[in-house]
Amino acid sequence: MTLPATMNAFVLKRHGGMDAIEFEPAWPVPEIGADDVLIKVGACGLNNTDVNTRSGWYSKSVSAATSGDGYSDVGEDDPAWGGAPVQFPRIQGADAVGKVVAVGANADADLIGQRVIVDCWLRDWSDPMNRDKTGYFGSERDGGFAQYTTADRRNVAVIDSDMSDAELATFSCSYSTAEGMLVRANVTAEDTVLVTGASGGVGSALIQLAKRRGATVIGMASEAKHGQMAELGADALLPRAPEDLGAALRAAIGRDTVSVVADIVGGPYFPTMIDVLARGGRYTCSGAIAGPMVELDLRTLYLRDLTFTGSTVIPPHVFQDLVGYISAGDVRPLVAATYPLADLRAAQQAFIDKAHVGNIVVIP
Repeated sequence: MTLPATMNAFVLKRHGGMDAIEFEPAWPVPEIGADDVLIKVGACGLNNTDVNTRSGWYSKSVSAATSGDGYSDVGEDDPAWGGAPVQFPRIQGADAVGKVVAVGANADADLIGQRVIVDCWLRDWSDPMNRDKTGYFGSERDGGFAQYTTADRRNVAVIDSDMSDAELATFSCSYSTAEGMLVRANVTAEDTVLVTGASGGVGSALIQLAKRRGATVIGMASEAKHGQMAELGADALLPRAPEDLGAALRAAIGRDTVSVVADIVGGPYFPTMIDVLARGGRYTCSGAIAGPMVELDLRTLYLRDLTFTGSTVIPPHVFQDLVGYISAGDVRPLVAATYPLADLRAAQQAFIDKAHVGNIVVIP
C-alpha cells in the first residue's frame, strides 16, 4: 500500500500538566527499521505510566499522590519509570492494537495485513531477561497515540479474537501488569487475594486473573462502582478503605486475614492492609496512586514472616500467556469509554478522575 508521509499524533513535548501534550495533525509517519513492523493503530488504551511520565511523578523529588498535574520540582535525572530522562518529543501510549501495513527487512512479510497487539516491554533480544536493558513502549520508544506506530517484530503478537480493537486495547498494559504481580506473588488456588483499586484497569484485571488461578478474591473499590464490578467474579467486594478492614473481611469471607495483598494504591491505608496479611503472607505492588510514601512497622514484616515484592518488568512469557488467555476467552475486556485521539486530553482527565470502571481507550 502507499503510505502517507504524515499522520495525526498526540506528542509529549516536556514534563508538565495537560498542556505538555499537543495534538499534531501533520506529524511524520515513523520510519521502519530492519526489525520493525509498521502498524496502523486501531485503538490505544490509557494507563498510569502515560500520566506519571508526563507529570514527572516518577522522580524521587515528588512524594505526593498521583494527580496528573505538573510538579514544580521534577528531578532532571529520574523523571521516568526507569529512573532516567525521557527524550522529547515523545509519542506516548503503550496499549496499541492495530493492523500491520509494512515490515522491515528482517520481519516476516506474512505479518502484513494481520491484526496485532503490542507487548509494552522493550527488550534487548540478545539478553531478554536482563531488566536493566528494558524500555517501555511509549516511553523509551514512540507509542500508540498516533495513526501509525512501529514496533519490533518480536514485540507484537497476532491476535485471534472477535473483540473490537478498542476492547483489545484494554489488555496489554493493565493485564500484563496484573499477571506479573500474581506471578511474583506465586498466587495459587490456595490463596485469598485482597485487591486494592479494584475498579481500575489493573485492579479489574487482577480480579479476573486471580480467579483464573482459582484463588479467593476480595476487591476494594468505591461502593458506587460495585454494581458494575459484580460480574468480574470476585468472591466479595468491600468499600475502598474500610475503617476496620479485619471486621469487613470477617463479615465477607469468614476470616480476618488474607494470604496476598495485590496493591496498586499505597498511601496512608498501607499499614492497614499489611496488618491483615496472615503469617507467611505476601504483599505485591505495582503502583502507588494514593502516594508513594508509606508507614511500615518492621516488626510486622519480620515477626509474621511476610514477603514483599515489587513488580514492574515482567518475564517475557507473561505477555505470551496473556495473548493465550485472550484467545481462549479466559479474560474479558472492560471498556469504560472511547474517545477520538484528538480528545486525548479529555480522555486522560477522565482517566485521572477515576470515576470509571475498567479502561479508557482512544481511537486514532
